[in-house]
Amino acid sequence: MKFFREWGRFMMMGAKAHAKWELDISNTILGDKKRIFILGLLMLPVIFVGLAFAEQISTALPDVLGGKKAYSPAYYSTGIFIVSILIGLGAGLITGCIGAGGGFIIAPALMSAGIKGILAVGTDLFHIFAKAIMGSVIHRKLGNVSVPLAAVFLIGAIIGATAGGVINRILYEINPVLSDAFITTIYSCMLGFLGIYALTDFLKARKTEIDIHAPHGGSDHDGKIEGAEMGNLSKRIQSVKIPPMVKFDYGLTPTGRSISWVFLVLSGAIVGMAAGIMGVGGGFLTFPIFVYMLGVSSMTTVGTDIFQIVFTAGYASISQYAIYGFVFYTLAMGMLLGSLIGIQIGAMVTKVVSGVTIRGFYAMAVLAGFVNRIFALPGKLGELDVIPISKGTAAILETFGIWAFFIVIGGFSVWVIGTFLSNIENLKGKEAK
Repeated sequence: MKFFREWGRFMMMGAKAHAKWELDISNTILGDKKRIFILGLLMLPVIFVGLAFAEQISTALPDVLGGKKAYSPAYYSTGIFIVSILIGLGAGLITGCIGAGGGFIIAPALMSAGIKGILAVGTDLFHIFAKAIMGSVIHRKLGNVSVPLAAVFLIGAIIGATAGGVINRILYEINPVLSDAFITTIYSCMLGFLGIYALTDFLKARKTEIDIHAPHGGSDHDGKIEGAEMGNLSKRIQSVKIPPMVKFDYGLTPTGRSISWVFLVLSGAIVGMAAGIMGVGGGFLTFPIFVYMLGVSSMTTVGTDIFQIVFTAGYASISQYAIYGFVFYTLAMGMLLGSLIGIQIGAMVTKVVSGVTIRGFYAMAVLAGFVNRIFALPGKLGELDVIPISKGTAAILETFGIWAFFIVIGGFSVWVIGTFLSNIENLKGKEAK
């Protein structure tokens, strides 16, 4: 039981850190007129191509996208584009309002909308890469980036992302259903751990009725710099002297700290593989691994995380998915647009909603994603003849998971937007009616 609790806490820390990155990126893009103009230019090809060729393209696309076919950037459907905006909006609302990664629901949402798993992963990665490039704040964080730490880490990240992409493509070539089953299983496990932890956390907070919510990746350490005081695991890892040693965090100790390149490469490989397989950029793992395992301060970790997401997501999305036709650009642009809007609305709603309520909604959202994937799994295992299950039963289970997922996410989205609209005067600093 302790293992499950600690693993859930580990993932929650990562989800908060990734949400902080998403919010920073969103603020950077929307706070710069040039970046907004560039975003508009990125949307134009999607819109114009759709208007010109919508009828021909919509008839050419199969019901299930990614079914043993590669798609060029030109393929377009107005309905698909609108759905992608709504998915991005929902994920953005979760990220902005709850302060924990809403990006975890994007791949399950895309798969529920009829997109093959490998295409959902590749598209999600490209969406993260496009967002990272547009909203890059590396130049503002250079003081917190340890270049040697980041460079060695990226060696492992590239190896891991390559391995993750190869695994997904091999499974897809063997059988597209096998690929879907594999991705679904990974997401079921991750969302299950995170959802149970979030629900337990919410119930404890509600029982004590103490609002200790730390929005947008905040720490629960009363202002201490995470990583400044290392735990036993971090001390043991840093005591292993396998050269070359990489030095960092000179501001915390007179001589700085050092760690063997082996642990950095291994950590990078884990993060890269997660990005390559799941399409979430890997940023949600960098923070807890660096701070709680390797003993890197949170300040250095934040800078390094921003740095690695750009390169890891970019490398994985282009080299492992885009060149093989597993990126649906229309979806990526729609999700980018929706998430930017959702994050801003969600972040403002946190000013007028209690933290305990927000934590309850997060637990519901993550568990809805878990139910969605776990109820889709029997049908896929049945198609692979792993378990005996009729097509009718499998369809009922999957339909239930899809409806449960979209009802919860849709209900949450309506509630957040409604709360935002009804509190506009409060958010402007005026007295509400």
